[in-house]
Amino acid sequence: MNTLKALNWRYAVKKFQADKIVSDEKLDIITKAFNLTPTSYGLQPLRLAVVSDPDLKYRLYEKSMHQEQVRTASHILVICIEDIVDSAFIENNFELQKEIRNTPDEVLAPFRNFLLEFFKEKDKSEKDKWAINQAYLALGNLLTVCAKEEIDACPMEGFQPDAYGEILKLKEKSLKPVLVLPIGYRDEEDQFASFEKVRRPIEETIIYYK
Repeated sequence: MNTLKALNWRYAVKKFQADKIVSDEKLDIITKAFNLTPTSYGLQPLRLAVVSDPDLKYRLYEKSMHQEQVRTASHILVICIEDIVDSAFIENNFELQKEIRNTPDEVLAPFRNFLLEFFKEKDKSEKDKWAINQAYLALGNLLTVCAKEEIDACPMEGFQPDAYGEILKLKEKSLKPVLVLPIGYRDEEDQFASFEKVRRPIEETIIYYK
């Protein structure tokens, strides 16, 4: 499926076929796409929780305003931000660059020092806001990849982050859940599946400077 056809095909699914499961092969594509998401400064302050356990899914459903797509999804993807973005987190990123690219310290030093100073001046709320912006980049990437793979999804903000954190034991991993993406295959009974896509005329949304 080409990109535009895939984007027209996708919609925010309200009910999945509960007995139709996303294959390990497809899930591997999705998780690798998440890991390849571009992020600010390349720091990747994100983790992805992948939930398929039926009991956990139901508990999350209860903390998601009982939205049917959470209960019926094949998997629930929970995009989390790192709760601690400190000098050690930044240094670890540069150690990884050295390991993979074999980049000399003198080449990395100017950018590393800039980032260390930049984040030193940020308070916790500013760091969280920055990380959440990266989570939305990942969400957009996942939605496009899912559509290309003909996997249905529904981006969600309507859930109880603290409850999710407790159920999935995220706090002990220094993570905060910020976005939820149930995935699976649309149910024929989902009335929204047949709705025509509504978007503003492209002439109103694109501005050209030639």
